[in-house]
Amino acid sequence: MNLSQHLIIAPILIPLVTGALLLLIDERQRTAKALVGLGSTLLLFVVALGLFRFAASIDGPDAAQQGVYLLGNWAAPFGIVLVVDRLSALMLMLSSTLAIAALIFALARWHTAGAHFHSLYQFLLMGLNGAFLTGDLFNLFVFFEVMLAASYGLLLHGSGLLRVKAGLHYIAVNLAAALLFLIGVSLIYGVTGTLNMADLAVRVSTVGPEQRMLLEAGAGILGVAFLIKAGMWPLNFWLPPAYTAASAPVAGIFAIMSKVGIYVVLRLSLLVFGHDSSPSSGFGLHVLLIGGLATIAFGAIGVLASQALGRLAGFSVLVSSGTLLTAIGMGNVGITTGALFYLASSTLTISAFFMLIELVERGQDAGASVLAVTMEAYGDADPDEEEQEGDLGFAMPGTMAVLGICFAACGILLAGLPPLSGFVAKFAMLSAMLNPIGGDTTAAVPGFVWFVVFLVILSGLSALIAMTRSGIRTFWASMEGTEPRVLVIEVAPVFLLIAATLYLTVQAGPVMRFMDDTTRALSAPQQYIEAVFNARRAGVPGTEVQP
Repeated sequence: MNLSQHLIIAPILIPLVTGALLLLIDERQRTAKALVGLGSTLLLFVVALGLFRFAASIDGPDAAQQGVYLLGNWAAPFGIVLVVDRLSALMLMLSSTLAIAALIFALARWHTAGAHFHSLYQFLLMGLNGAFLTGDLFNLFVFFEVMLAASYGLLLHGSGLLRVKAGLHYIAVNLAAALLFLIGVSLIYGVTGTLNMADLAVRVSTVGPEQRMLLEAGAGILGVAFLIKAGMWPLNFWLPPAYTAASAPVAGIFAIMSKVGIYVVLRLSLLVFGHDSSPSSGFGLHVLLIGGLATIAFGAIGVLASQALGRLAGFSVLVSSGTLLTAIGMGNVGITTGALFYLASSTLTISAFFMLIELVERGQDAGASVLAVTMEAYGDADPDEEEQEGDLGFAMPGTMAVLGICFAACGILLAGLPPLSGFVAKFAMLSAMLNPIGGDTTAAVPGFVWFVVFLVILSGLSALIAMTRSGIRTFWASMEGTEPRVLVIEVAPVFLLIAATLYLTVQAGPVMRFMDDTTRALSAPQQYIEAVFNARRAGVPGTEVQP
């Protein structure tokens, strides 16, 4: 094995070892724990970047010999395999980028608000990275549970009545999802006799008619577990309260957790149920399409109805998930390419927005939002309004100006307005929806596609209205408030994530080509299957297992 292949296990080992080491350091040594945690997260980003470059270079006849790590030197499907391809490398880059930003933000004050924050944070990263890299369903369940266990502690971090209430609901819902996960995996194993994803993709087409119903029932139950995590309607009522109640840095890293469900659904739908020759080809796509549209509608209504910025961000997560599920459900390569671009852009934006909200609300009076809503609804006029007509305005404090620029950028990104990456992503998806397959310009666009286009545009309009209303109320309304005290390490992570979206905008061409290569590789799963089965055991030449 070369160094790049050994790096595949590093995103799991680094946070695992760091989290265990941090448990041995006394809680009073906060600076030491912070430095160790930050160093580990920076190293994780470097490794993720290396794996991203490695995955982008995988091509040609040698592709089947790269990107697979055999744990314990056992060949698939008997041993545990870790697989890095373009999709998993993309998710690793996203999670490591968000991890750095959220951790830096937490170092201002949140990491001292409770015990074992840094250990829980590292274990969360371990679960996330393991879920993206694993090549079998059983270990997906293991990493899923590690991720959830750490998220329980992080959501409750900082205590408070609302946080504990939302945390208990979050725990109950996710325990139910874990139970469904286990039931679904058990049914699939009972029918196929394997949990290795590559082996499952081969065996699913050989399942007889008498067993196929049981297989699809297991896949459906497994899908429900991940759709709960992705936030698909009507399984998403827990998400806005939980994400709103979480502390700002925790909500920032939670932005990637809903995408774990999206990742697994996309991976399994194309790998296991993407074969045209299989009777189960396209299984569940219509459910994803209908559920995604319902989620977009529900999220858009929630965005318009939200008066608190935290709930607005929580419902924006649902709009993002609904858009991605709809794109997957349409089963079009071009739409999926745009959806991957949208996944990266929306995840970065929502994470930055969650952290920005705390900074913006820090200087607001506790009753200002309520008073602003009352004035907006009943038109309460200022008694000195006539005297103030000649005023030219007021000088906005410097801190509020910086926060206002960041807020405006988040609003443009969430609404999908030009010229930022949110617009590029939505334009790519809508263009693929409206362009006929095969280039036949005489073919009529189906009616439901027009409805999808309308709903996606409407969700962007709802975000624009809500963000404009909140921005005016926060930055321009004449409410009494104080200029918030904001540290550089609190603003820097927000700038970092917004800068990442700017990079996506400037480099839209190369990034879109990478997303297109990713989609085409997912749509041709034979390369993934061959890579897993042809992975050679170290020191044992010629040990390939033919699928």
